Order: sequence, then structure tokens, then C-alpha cells
Amino acid sequence: MNTAIRITIIDREERSHILEAPTDMGMNLMELCKAFELPVAGTCGGMALCASCHGYILSDHDLGYPGEAEEDMLDQAFLVQSNSRLCCQLAIRENMDGLIFKLAENGA
Repeated sequence: MNTAIRITIIDREERSHILEAPTDMGMNLMELCKAFELPVAGTCGGMALCASCHGYILSDHDLGYPGEAEEDMLDQAFLVQSNSRLCCQLAIRENMDGLIFKLAENGA
């Protein structure tokens, strides 16, 4: 079983970062971004309360639907699109291999 996958994060300057993401550590996408010092504030600590980790799923990955707390926060965020997600709510799993996630402008 592979314990690392590749995820591409596109930052706010349109630069792509291909990250090795462990699937066996219980991390979420926000924590991965912070570990690689990408500009994700994660102000609320991953509780879906601030939208400072808002972004867009650009690849064709089925990650399920946002939970109620995530939907509530996205209702208050700026620049929300149909593919918007909070990366703090996306647990890193093997089915995310090849995921492309673009950080929303201003993290909100």
C-alpha cells in the first residue's frame, strides 16, 4: 500500500506546487499546505469557521459533498464557485492522488 500521493496546489500567484502528501498521518489539505509553507492562514485551526483556506478543486476528483459546517462557511466566503471547498475539511486519502487545488484569492 502506498503511503504518499501527489497533490498539486496552485498558489495565488498561479505557481504550481507538486506536493508529496502522506495518507497515513491523518492530515488534511490545509495542514499539508502549511507544512510546505504555502499561503494558507488556517486561522480557525481547521474547524471550518473562517474560510482562510478556501479554494477550488480543479481536477476531476469526487471528494464527496461538503458537510454542514463547511457549507455554512462557504455561504459567507467570497468568490465561491461550484467547485469551492475548504481545504481544512479535505482529509488526505489515497483517492486524492493527482488532485489539483487552487487557493482562492485572499484566502476568503
